[in-house]
Amino acid sequence: MENLFERFSVNPILRPTSICPSRNDLKIECLLNPGVFRYRDKIGLLLRVAERPKQKEGYLSFPKLNDKGVIEIMEIPKDSPDLDLSDVRVVNYQGEDYLTTMSHLRLVWSTDGVHFSEDKNYPAIFAHDAYTAYGIEDCRVSQIGDTYYLTFSAVSSNGVVVGMKSTKDWLTYQDYGPIFPPHNKDCAIFERKINGRYYALHRPSSPEIGGNYMWISESPDLIHWGNHRCIARTRKDHFDSSRLGAGASPIPTEYGWLSIYHGATENNRYCLGALLLDLNDPTKVIARSQTPIMEPEETYEIEGFFGEVIFTNGHIVRGDELVIYYGAADEVICGAKASIRAILSTLV
Repeated sequence: MENLFERFSVNPILRPTSICPSRNDLKIECLLNPGVFRYRDKIGLLLRVAERPKQKEGYLSFPKLNDKGVIEIMEIPKDSPDLDLSDVRVVNYQGEDYLTTMSHLRLVWSTDGVHFSEDKNYPAIFAHDAYTAYGIEDCRVSQIGDTYYLTFSAVSSNGVVVGMKSTKDWLTYQDYGPIFPPHNKDCAIFERKINGRYYALHRPSSPEIGGNYMWISESPDLIHWGNHRCIARTRKDHFDSSRLGAGASPIPTEYGWLSIYHGATENNRYCLGALLLDLNDPTKVIARSQTPIMEPEETYEIEGFFGEVIFTNGHIVRGDELVIYYGAADEVICGAKASIRAILSTLV
């Protein structure tokens, strides 16, 4: 693989210890996959912050939102025959799936794009209803006019849906509820209309027939979505053989819409690839990466809470320069930059 991305020399730029837990009885296990945006003279990251209680000997504890809208701690003996811990991210207890951590979204800010800190004047976004009872994950931010649209994975016992909020000032939000039903995630909205319609990439999943493929949909108003079409499927013996999903909003170029996406293998190794979509009809795929444009290489990408992972859903474009912010090994936040023209030259 050609080395297209130059990683920040100070990576990781954020670690679980970089910010404080939301409650005294919770511990931050991981920082993951931030949404990215410009606001006034700063760059903002909307971090996914995954927390869990401090663990007691012989027990597994994890948080969830109860029916009253309050986070409660579940505590289960580790020797329970009804407990399945085969996946470090998921708890199966008495046939019901839970998450080992609960995620919320937290804002951090930077003037140089490298050093980020929290401003307590800007509120965090927490689980708040039946569709977010297990947390809010992996937010993408799309700016249309002076409004920022946040699409995220809302997780609960009902499944994973795409939720959406909007804001103009990062202080107050309008909540639209689920805009795609389960099981769906990885939703990235294009930042301008195409032939009078809004478009979004998303990733429905089927546990029986089909797979974890990338789809595209259109909308008249950003709320009601239809004309769904599958545009990219998994490929055997490739870096995206098991699943793939969109990163941030596609980037308009003279050759087409450039979409940076993640692809994973059956062994859950996550790399980045690129799709090139037609400028006037983004349902048409012009080209697609045959090999990764970025893959786990550094120790902080290979070792962590869930290793061998590079996952991005946020970037900043500066002329030909693409600056991505990504989660590494499901634990820390990193940055890297590449030439957009160099990425385009790899597509066949």
